[in-house]
Amino acid sequence: MQQRTRREFVRDGLSAVAMGWAAPGFLSELARAQTGHSRNLVVLYLGGGNDALSLLVPYTDPAYYDRRPTLAIPADQVIDIGTDSTGHPLGLHPELTGFKTIFDDGALALLQRTGYPDSSRSHFRGTDVFSTADPDRPQGRGWLGHYLDTLPGPVDALTAWNTEQQLPRSLLANLVGVPSIPNLSTYAFSSPNSAFSLEEAAHSRMTAKRIVAHGATSARNTHVAFVNSTVQAAFDTLDRVGVVAAHVPTTEYPQTALGGALRAVGSAVASESGTKLYWVQTGGYDTHAQQNTLTGNYARLMRTLNGAVSAFYADLKNQRLLEQTVVLVFSEFGRRVSENGSNGTDHGSGGLMFAFGGRVRGGIYGRTASLEQRPDNPDLEYGGRDVRFETDFRAVYARIIDHWLGADSLQILGADFRHTGVEFI
Repeated sequence: MQQRTRREFVRDGLSAVAMGWAAPGFLSELARAQTGHSRNLVVLYLGGGNDALSLLVPYTDPAYYDRRPTLAIPADQVIDIGTDSTGHPLGLHPELTGFKTIFDDGALALLQRTGYPDSSRSHFRGTDVFSTADPDRPQGRGWLGHYLDTLPGPVDALTAWNTEQQLPRSLLANLVGVPSIPNLSTYAFSSPNSAFSLEEAAHSRMTAKRIVAHGATSARNTHVAFVNSTVQAAFDTLDRVGVVAAHVPTTEYPQTALGGALRAVGSAVASESGTKLYWVQTGGYDTHAQQNTLTGNYARLMRTLNGAVSAFYADLKNQRLLEQTVVLVFSEFGRRVSENGSNGTDHGSGGLMFAFGGRVRGGIYGRTASLEQRPDNPDLEYGGRDVRFETDFRAVYARIIDHWLGADSLQILGADFRHTGVEFI
């Protein structure tokens, strides 16, 4: 067997380690900052522009049925949840039976008419605006990334956890790398560009172990010492993710992508992974066609959402972990009041955000809009086609930042969005 030089050994080892992580800067986070159960935030993004009027239904407004003759949810099918602060009755989509359970527990807050001034009604810009919380600079650092940058170092490698393949802008930080872990069972030393086989992953890990062993006898070499500490930290993270993967939930999750993502998050919370932020994403909410009422695209979306969220809620409740968990759900905009000619709805403005958890003050927040299409209707905009936003989405972020994450919303959001009317936590 040909003798390998020390330079070749270190070079090959560095290559194996460098290819092992999908998130830039991940290996620079070398020390675990905290252990045990702590407050955590799960952000669930509904990509595509959720139709708020089909999820939270104003089923006593005649204009709702006039403007949606084929899409409106029948009043006798709506799950009644009471009234808003002005006495307008509201109900949930009939597929959201699990949401009704959470609402009855006092743990679900529904925040109506959220948005921002001069909504572009564009997927790309809307997503960037909600990601950065800055309509003037929507290409900058993410609001959650900004929060991560304010944490005292060293920041643990699993402080934030992205369940998607690609890092969302919301988690983009200047100082902290966030790992992307879309699949617990395959998370190992693998290329960010193409999946390694199990044999290749095992070979990479064996090579890394040899680096650690070699580094133990080469402490005076700065480069080898760095690799040694880096690989040790990588092993620690891999082992912790392995513990999460081995965890058995207390309830059965649906066999959907969203169900799998929330199952992973639930297992991470239960396994004391040390994670404070989780990002979960699901798509399909751009319902221009075949949205329909009790069947069709939107009913399918609601069924998927209800199944995954209900399992997650029950799992955490069974383990007494709800008190330390808040889930925030939103989309990049709402949809038009009137249906279009394809049994769907087009891009709108004001939407719906909601949150649930053991410390959430459940209820309906915000005034229900009158949907009557007349020029002087103050609840509508864009020629009466869209619901006008009433609560800036950054007020919801500010409430989360100040009252749950324990940070300074003025510093992170760059302005004062601490408004009344959103005291859901």
